[in-house]
Amino acid sequence: MVWVLLGHKAGDNNQVMALAENLGFPVVEKHMRYRSTELWTNLLFGPNLLGIRKASAAQLRPPWPRLVITAGRRNEPVARWIQRQAEHPVRLVHIGRPWAHPDCFDLIIATPQYYLEGYGNVMTLDLPLHHIGADQLEAATAMWRDRLLHLPEPRIAVLVGGESGGFHLDRAKTRRLGQAVDRLAQELGGSLLISTSPRTPRHAAGELSAELRSPYFLFDWHSGASENPYPAFLAIADRFVVTGESMSMLAEACATRRPVYIFDMTDKRGMARDHGPVAAMVRVGNALRYKALTHRMAQRFAPRRMRRDVGRLHRSLIGAGRAVWLGQEFPSAEPEPVADATAATHRVLALMDRAPVQQPSAQE
Repeated sequence: MVWVLLGHKAGDNNQVMALAENLGFPVVEKHMRYRSTELWTNLLFGPNLLGIRKASAAQLRPPWPRLVITAGRRNEPVARWIQRQAEHPVRLVHIGRPWAHPDCFDLIIATPQYYLEGYGNVMTLDLPLHHIGADQLEAATAMWRDRLLHLPEPRIAVLVGGESGGFHLDRAKTRRLGQAVDRLAQELGGSLLISTSPRTPRHAAGELSAELRSPYFLFDWHSGASENPYPAFLAIADRFVVTGESMSMLAEACATRRPVYIFDMTDKRGMARDHGPVAAMVRVGNALRYKALTHRMAQRFAPRRMRRDVGRLHRSLIGAGRAVWLGQEFPSAEPEPVADATAATHRVLALMDRAPVQQPSAQE
């Protein structure tokens, strides 16, 4: 039996479920809700349940699983606590960068933006795993066909993220994105399929659409939406533009093996076009945001294994011919298939035949 620990981040949950469902074992979902103090209890007390609410903790009882798959800082102490409770061996697989030492896990499945080289239990994939299968794409296409297929080809999906770590989609960047995707659609004689996401600022849909002259369909994500065309975009679009901070959307776009253009979310690119004191104040404001400040501090002072550089993943995708920067020409050769899911599945299945790690008694 496999337990998957699911949290509040869709990207993490999608990766966890993608791996679990490929294994062929019964899967039990454990949905976690967190306390506001979880950061401190997780940092100070090692394996524990102090960071999750009572209802979440109440789910964690025998029979214990043989494998726990998790992602994200908040779920790490919970997975390690489960391993300590069971009377039989429990393997721990963590997706992404762990906050605890890598030796606390049987397997870590990471991607190039993390500095985890040198650990024998780390498997680095080209792209994050994703959880969108052929059946889901086919069903989404049938649902949205009449609303999308009248738009002229090529159809360019524009997948818009937002705030993540040191990245922030301010109004100037949103306008530049709108101008760039409209220029691409004009050059190709096509149309735009635009989707925002939970991390997209509320101003973005209006700012972006104001820059468009090409035919477009825009889905402005909001909580509780009964329908979401995102899977249909993945199935129908001929090309993709993705904001560069979103690893999950980049993975899903690249998995189609169609042209992918990365919109650079750094504050450096395009600064020359943003002159004057107002633009300078915006850049300073972006740099002083809490998430931006903590990201820079972590990059500077944290151990190397805790650092993240999404530019490494961008360079990997561009080097493999899977993506280019928005504004550049895409190579004529079709990218190779992404085999990461199969490789990760085989690695976990092999792991199940080996003894699990033993959690250290000292606090991590």
